[in-house]
Amino acid sequence: MTVHPTLEPYADAWTHSIEAITELVLPLPEAQWNLPTPCPGWSVRDIVSHLIGLELEQLGDPRPIHTLPRDLRHVVDEFTRYMEVPVDVRRHHTAPEMTSELEYTVIRRQRQLRNEKRDPATTMVRGPQGNQITLEFALRLRAFDTWIHEQDLRAALGVPGNWDSPGAFVARDMLLGGLPKVVAKGAGAPPNTAVVIDVHGPVEFLRTVRVDAAGRATLDKTPSLGPDVSLAMDWETYVRLAAGRVRPRTVADRVKVEGDTELAAAILGAFAVTP
Repeated sequence: MTVHPTLEPYADAWTHSIEAITELVLPLPEAQWNLPTPCPGWSVRDIVSHLIGLELEQLGDPRPIHTLPRDLRHVVDEFTRYMEVPVDVRRHHTAPEMTSELEYTVIRRQRQLRNEKRDPATTMVRGPQGNQITLEFALRLRAFDTWIHEQDLRAALGVPGNWDSPGAFVARDMLLGGLPKVVAKGAGAPPNTAVVIDVHGPVEFLRTVRVDAAGRATLDKTPSLGPDVSLAMDWETYVRLAAGRVRPRTVADRVKVEGDTELAAAILGAFAVTP
């Protein structure tokens, strides 16, 4: 796919994940569309509906006019209500209806991306909840969101894979971007604290979050000698924690903690950076 150079990595990542998702769901019998996924409150059908809905927004299609039921426990605020509308409106769609709409939406989006001539850094487009964001950030979000939901679908269907695909590296950078806030705000780490995150597996990295004397946190690649907390885990565990798919206690055996155990518990408790 030929796009603006700054969009290319995100277009490639999105394409890889959305095509993988299409391959996953095309052969599914009707019953498997109702399987629960790690994404709270959403089935396989719901995730595909969510992806279709957001891609249609990027195409400029109007949002459906739809009143949500009152008994959806995972709908807790304006953001989740916004996201739920294109999902709930498709809850009774059949498997053929879902796959047909998905395939047609992907074809339209790929055509849109191939023909994109606007400046990614200055062009403003509709983002989540209707706010305005740059075209570049919008596609970065779509690449991230699509890869995360690809993993939700793989978990639900028992078909693991693509932990090191292009979308995984977009997800790494997006999730790491939230770490300083997790440590400083979510966990309330005191000034002059250093926290090391060591991740191994298909995607590997070591990062240090440093909280300065004013309480501001930054992220860097320089290891800290004698950090206050060190957390080591595999890439899959990191993703599931940071995306809010698991609770820390359920993966405690997969996280190695060194240093201040109380601060470590607070960091892990605030680890989720996606809604």
